[in-house]
This record gives sequence, C-alpha cells and structure tokens, in this order.
Amino acid sequence: MYACKKDPHMLSRRASLYLVAPAILLLGLLFLYPLGFSLLWSFRDEETGGWGLQNFIKAFSLYSNDILFTLIIVTLSTTVIGLLSVAIGGYLTLGENRVALALLRWLYRWPLFIPFVVAAQLMRTFLAKNGMMNNIFVSTGLLEPLQAASFLDWRGIVITFVWKQTPFVALLVAGAMASLDRSTIEAARNLGAGRLRILVGIVVPQVGTTLVVGLILSYVVMMSVLSVPLMLNAQTPTMMTVDMAWRINAYSDYGVANALGFVSYAMTAVIAWFYLRQGVREGGKPA
Repeated sequence: MYACKKDPHMLSRRASLYLVAPAILLLGLLFLYPLGFSLLWSFRDEETGGWGLQNFIKAFSLYSNDILFTLIIVTLSTTVIGLLSVAIGGYLTLGENRVALALLRWLYRWPLFIPFVVAAQLMRTFLAKNGMMNNIFVSTGLLEPLQAASFLDWRGIVITFVWKQTPFVALLVAGAMASLDRSTIEAARNLGAGRLRILVGIVVPQVGTTLVVGLILSYVVMMSVLSVPLMLNAQTPTMMTVDMAWRINAYSDYGVANALGFVSYAMTAVIAWFYLRQGVREGGKPA
C-alpha cells in the first residue's frame, strides 16, 4: 500500500538518476578528475615543491610564438571550414544539377571516416614537393618541375584540418538546411532572388546556431590534435600539442605541459563562453 502511494514522478526521477549514474561516473573518472588534476598541478613547482606561476612564466617565455601560432592556425581553419560548410550545405539545399548533387553527397562525407593520424600521413604524400599534387600539376602542364614547392608547413596543417573537419560541420549544416520551411525560399525565388542571396539572407541566419555548434566542436577538436602538426610541420613555430608532448617525453616536465594545457583550456573556454552567453540570450527571449 505504501509503495502504491509513492509519487510516480519521484519514481521516474530516481529511475532517470540510476540510468545516467554510470555515464556521470565515467565522465567524472575519465574526464573531470584528470582535467582538475592537470589544472591544479599546472601551478605546482616540482623543483621547490611550492605553488605559483613558475610553470606559466616558463611556458610563455619558451612557447609564446607557438601559442600565437596555434590560435592563428585553428582560427583560420575554423573560418575556412565554416565557409565551405555553408557552400556545401547551400548547394545541397538550393542546387538543381542532379549529377553534381549526387557526386557531392557521395564525396564530401569520406573524410569523416578517416582518423587524423591517417589524414596526416595521406597529406604527407599528397602535399610534399614530389607528392601527388605537384605531380598532377606538372603532368597537366600547369606547373614547371622547378616551380614545385612543398606544402608541409602551416599550409599543410590548415589544409588537413579543413579537409578533415568540413564534412562534419557540413553534415550538420546540410541537415539543418534540409529541415527548413521551403516556402520562404520559394517565395524569394519568385521575387527574383538569386541562390547566393537566398543562401546568405534567408538560409544561413536560420541555421546559424547549428553552424556555430559545429564550428565550436571542430575548434576544440583541432586544438587537441597532435598527429597533424607533428607529421606535417617539421619546423618552428609549431602547435601547442607538440610542445606538450615534447616537454613530457624529452624532459618529463609535466608542470610546463600542464601549464600549456591550461592555456589551451582557456582558449577553448572563451569560445564556449561566447556561445553559451548567446544561447542564454536567445533562450530568454519571449516566444
């Protein structure tokens, strides 16, 4: 009798807590605990046993150029990814050539299934001075053999990031565009608006939130990639992930590595903060 009198809503809430408890436990053990430990010990001076900003001072004195390089590379890649994703999604939504649409739908998703380390190895053979790209240009007469140049530098990192992450964002954006009410698009066409104007003025504003989410996720992913800068950029400056790996493997200097990790957390947190603030503002608007 007592069990029957229990609030069904309370039972439902308890059941929900039991279901999400394993996921919360794994999140805490595998992510939150290492994250908190790394952030805390970035202020630990292993030489003196005290606490302070010594690791950050050393990190900025040694790797300030790499921190700026990382910010520029990831920001540039994110911008290009956004432009290409909008272009791909826009053509899939507004395009009329069935053959081109079928080929685009089939081709643009392939990089989704390729890991970053494999993508970096592919780009090493594709972008090298004697790689596939230059050989194609030379064989077609578009480039002289002596004019061939290697793209295994910052350009190779950007190309790899863009090639790898554009399908992910484009898939989100194209799905959001496909779910839009086409009456506004058809009305704009009837009034004589071109596809570019419809895309920029009508379609993109309605999928802006989805686009921003995809770009933020891509930004965070690119900030954490080690294989691409390690394999494609054998010069300085380089990205912070390479510096962190170098400090740990060469010097066992976890303090400076944690300090660099703290800086990368801050760089991604700023982007996430702007997005969350915008989401709160939009959520607070009356319907």
